[in-house]
Amino acid sequence: MGQVDIQLITHLHPQIPVLEKEAVEEGFRFLTRLITEWDSGINRFNARGECLMAAYRNQQLIGIGGLSVDPYADKNMARLRRVYVSASSRRHHVGQTLVKALVAHAAQRFQSVCLFTDTAVGDAFYLKCGFLGIDDDHATHVMCLSNI
Repeated sequence: MGQVDIQLITHLHPQIPVLEKEAVEEGFRFLTRLITEWDSGINRFNARGECLMAAYRNQQLIGIGGLSVDPYADKNMARLRRVYVSASSRRHHVGQTLVKALVAHAAQRFQSVCLFTDTAVGDAFYLKCGFLGIDDDHATHVMCLSNI
Protein backbone atom coordinates (compact mmCIF):
# COMPACT_ATOMS: atom_id res chain seq x y z
CA MET A 1 0.00 0.00 0.00
CA GLY A 2 2.94 2.38 0.37
CA GLN A 3 4.63 4.31 3.13
CA VAL A 4 2.53 6.31 5.61
CA ASP A 5 3.82 9.76 6.52
CA ILE A 6 2.59 11.32 9.78
CA GLN A 7 3.05 15.08 10.03
CA LEU A 8 2.28 17.81 12.54
CA ILE A 9 0.03 20.29 10.76
CA THR A 10 -0.84 23.91 11.42
CA HIS A 11 -3.43 24.25 8.66
CA LEU A 12 -6.23 21.99 7.51
CA HIS A 13 -5.27 20.18 4.32
CA PRO A 14 -7.35 21.06 1.23
CA GLN A 15 -8.41 17.37 1.07
CA ILE A 16 -10.07 17.48 4.52
CA PRO A 17 -13.57 17.81 2.95
CA VAL A 18 -13.04 14.41 1.28
CA LEU A 19 -12.34 12.78 4.66
CA GLU A 20 -15.23 14.69 6.23
CA LYS A 21 -17.66 13.47 3.55
CA GLU A 22 -16.57 9.88 4.09
CA ALA A 23 -16.88 10.21 7.88
CA VAL A 24 -20.38 11.70 7.59
CA GLU A 25 -21.42 8.85 5.30
CA GLU A 26 -20.30 6.47 8.06
CA GLY A 27 -22.35 8.40 10.62
CA PHE A 28 -19.48 10.31 12.21
CA ARG A 29 -19.85 14.07 12.57
CA PHE A 30 -16.65 14.82 14.49
CA LEU A 31 -14.67 15.88 11.41
CA THR A 32 -17.41 18.37 10.62
CA ARG A 33 -16.95 19.68 14.15
CA LEU A 34 -13.17 19.79 13.72
CA ILE A 35 -13.53 21.90 10.55
CA THR A 36 -16.16 24.20 12.10
CA GLU A 37 -14.13 24.76 15.27
CA TRP A 38 -10.93 25.26 13.25
CA ASP A 39 -12.54 27.78 10.91
CA SER A 40 -14.08 29.72 13.81
CA GLY A 41 -10.85 29.61 15.83
CA ILE A 42 -12.50 27.83 18.76
CA ASN A 43 -10.01 24.97 18.55
CA ARG A 44 -6.78 25.13 16.55
CA PHE A 45 -4.92 22.56 18.70
CA ASN A 46 -2.34 25.24 19.48
CA ALA A 47 -2.33 25.50 23.27
CA ARG A 48 0.81 24.34 25.06
CA GLY A 49 1.28 20.61 24.38
CA GLU A 50 -1.54 20.38 21.86
CA CYS A 51 -1.19 19.33 18.23
CA LEU A 52 -3.00 18.24 15.11
CA MET A 53 -1.47 15.49 12.99
CA ALA A 54 -2.28 14.17 9.55
CA ALA A 55 -1.50 10.86 7.89
CA TYR A 56 -0.55 10.87 4.22
CA ARG A 57 0.13 8.18 1.68
CA ASN A 58 1.51 9.29 -1.68
CA GLN A 59 0.72 12.90 -0.65
CA GLN A 60 -2.97 12.02 -0.20
CA LEU A 61 -4.62 12.79 3.15
CA ILE A 62 -5.78 9.47 4.62
CA GLY A 63 -6.14 10.28 8.32
CA ILE A 64 -6.20 12.98 10.95
CA GLY A 65 -6.17 13.27 14.72
CA GLY A 66 -5.69 15.87 17.40
CA LEU A 67 -4.43 16.17 20.92
CA SER A 68 -5.69 18.81 23.33
CA VAL A 69 -5.63 19.67 26.99
CA ASP A 70 -8.50 17.72 28.55
CA PRO A 71 -11.15 20.23 29.63
CA TYR A 72 -12.63 17.75 32.12
CA ALA A 73 -9.47 16.92 34.08
CA ASP A 74 -6.39 18.55 35.54
CA LYS A 75 -3.79 20.19 33.32
CA ASN A 76 -1.66 17.02 33.22
CA MET A 77 -4.25 15.10 31.18
CA ALA A 78 -4.36 15.26 27.39
CA ARG A 79 -7.34 14.25 25.30
CA LEU A 80 -7.17 12.47 21.97
CA ARG A 81 -9.72 14.04 19.60
CA ARG A 82 -11.11 13.75 16.11
CA VAL A 83 -9.11 10.67 15.11
CA TYR A 84 -10.28 9.38 11.75
CA VAL A 85 -8.70 7.18 9.08
CA SER A 86 -10.15 6.68 5.63
CA ALA A 87 -11.90 3.32 5.31
CA SER A 88 -9.62 2.30 2.43
CA SER A 89 -6.57 2.79 4.67
CA ARG A 90 -7.85 0.89 7.69
CA ARG A 91 -6.34 -2.46 8.61
CA HIS A 92 -2.96 -1.20 7.37
CA HIS A 93 -1.77 0.18 10.75
CA VAL A 94 -2.42 3.80 9.75
CA GLY A 95 -4.60 4.47 12.79
CA GLN A 96 -2.14 2.82 15.15
CA THR A 97 0.75 4.78 13.63
CA LEU A 98 -1.19 8.04 13.97
CA VAL A 99 -2.24 7.32 17.57
CA LYS A 100 1.33 6.30 18.47
CA ALA A 101 2.62 9.63 17.14
CA LEU A 102 -0.05 11.56 19.06
CA VAL A 103 0.75 9.67 22.27
CA ALA A 104 4.49 10.32 21.80
CA HIS A 105 3.73 14.02 21.43
CA ALA A 106 1.52 13.92 24.54
CA ALA A 107 4.30 12.29 26.55
CA GLN A 108 6.43 15.42 26.11
CA ARG A 109 4.01 17.49 28.20
CA PHE A 110 1.32 15.37 29.86
CA GLN A 111 1.22 12.54 32.41
CA SER A 112 -1.69 10.75 30.80
CA VAL A 113 -4.00 10.85 27.81
CA CYS A 114 -7.68 9.97 27.59
CA LEU A 115 -10.38 9.80 24.95
CA PHE A 116 -14.04 9.10 24.43
CA THR A 117 -15.46 6.67 21.91
CA ASP A 118 -18.99 5.35 21.66
CA THR A 119 -18.44 2.46 19.25
CA ALA A 120 -17.38 -1.14 19.84
CA VAL A 121 -14.90 -0.87 16.95
CA GLY A 122 -13.37 2.24 18.53
CA ASP A 123 -13.18 0.50 21.90
CA ALA A 124 -11.35 -2.50 20.40
CA PHE A 125 -9.01 -0.23 18.43
CA TYR A 126 -7.96 1.86 21.43
CA LEU A 127 -7.48 -1.22 23.60
CA LYS A 128 -5.21 -2.60 20.87
CA CYS A 129 -3.29 0.72 20.95
CA GLY A 130 -2.57 0.20 24.66
CA PHE A 131 -5.30 2.27 26.28
CA LEU A 132 -7.23 0.95 29.26
CA GLY A 133 -11.01 1.09 29.35
CA ILE A 134 -12.45 3.23 32.14
CA ASP A 135 -15.90 4.08 33.43
CA ASP A 136 -16.11 7.87 33.48
CA ASP A 137 -18.69 10.41 32.32
CA HIS A 138 -16.19 12.16 30.04
CA ALA A 139 -13.79 9.42 28.92
CA THR A 140 -13.89 5.76 27.95
CA HIS A 141 -10.15 5.09 27.74
CA VAL A 142 -6.95 6.30 29.38
CA MET A 143 -3.21 5.71 29.07
CA CYS A 144 -0.59 6.58 31.67
CA LEU A 145 2.40 8.17 29.92
CA SER A 146 4.97 7.88 32.68
CA ASN A 147 5.97 4.43 31.38
CA ILE A 148 6.53 5.59 27.80
